[in-house]
Amino acid sequence: MKHVGAIAVAGLLLGACIDPAGAQALLPGERETNVAAIPGVVAAGVRWEIVWADFETADGINGTPDGGVIFAQEQTDTIRMLAADSKEYTVVRPTRGVGSVSLDAQGRLYAVERTCTEPLNTFLPGCNDLTAVVQLLPERKVLAMAFANGAPLGRLNDLIADGKGGAYFTVGGAYYVSPAGVVSTVADEDIRSNGIMLSPDGRTLYVTNNTNVLAFDVRADGTTSNRRDFGTLDGDDGGDGMAVDSEGRLYVTGNRGVHVLTPRGEHVGMIPTPRRPITIAFSGPDKNLLYAPSSGAVGPDGKAWATPETIRNTAMTIYRLTMLSQGYKGRPK
Repeated sequence: MKHVGAIAVAGLLLGACIDPAGAQALLPGERETNVAAIPGVVAAGVRWEIVWADFETADGINGTPDGGVIFAQEQTDTIRMLAADSKEYTVVRPTRGVGSVSLDAQGRLYAVERTCTEPLNTFLPGCNDLTAVVQLLPERKVLAMAFANGAPLGRLNDLIADGKGGAYFTVGGAYYVSPAGVVSTVADEDIRSNGIMLSPDGRTLYVTNNTNVLAFDVRADGTTSNRRDFGTLDGDDGGDGMAVDSEGRLYVTGNRGVHVLTPRGEHVGMIPTPRRPITIAFSGPDKNLLYAPSSGAVGPDGKAWATPETIRNTAMTIYRLTMLSQGYKGRPK
């Protein structure tokens, strides 16, 4: 496990420090997280715990049937799993630069392959491979490498499997690829997409739009209609990863933390995070643990991990919070 042990141990030991007033000490790069109660969602005063950290990313996180999580680590060309016992495993290698993954209820693993659109993917010589939306497990199957007009997909962002063999994905706008490989547009105008998520019943599609969330009705064939503004991030921006709970509430990461919206789009609160979260997922034996991979980490020397100005800092820390709410159990995410 390259890098993981040293950073994880440093983070866990320092994170466990308590100051004389009884408050949890902040690690370098972290911010205060005074969690306020959100009825039915989270209790007041609960604390985030560090469960993993590395110099590399942990993106597109999903829960797994054993109560652990699975995520993409693009720079090492792997998909990794953090099991319920906190042991780390490599699930898929190589991955052609997978940047996000999605599991469906049938156990099929879908992903977006970014290939050479990511400058740090030096493991791909020549840099001519097209990006793709693919099914990786139980066998690799390419769903799409181009839009309906033949144009390449470009640097793909996020995706959510529809449970029927297709997937919704974001790349500038939002799109759907059917099990037959037909790509249709969800929205490609007046949108700054990133995260994408389905409601528990699969009838509503959510797409982040920086400061707010858009919603779309999902037809039987997977195509969408009725674009509308669903809810806002209450003045925050940087809308990114999303998850849903058993009551249909939507959880959306922003720069300040995790925003919680009701099934009607009402903003009922924000859960502050120690660092900027980029993706979230419920997991654990009772699916009441919220995992939030976040930007930044502490190095083995106890200082914030930094890189030279010309090199992007991909270090991340995965935090976990015990919730009152539970993730939707009908599918992994």
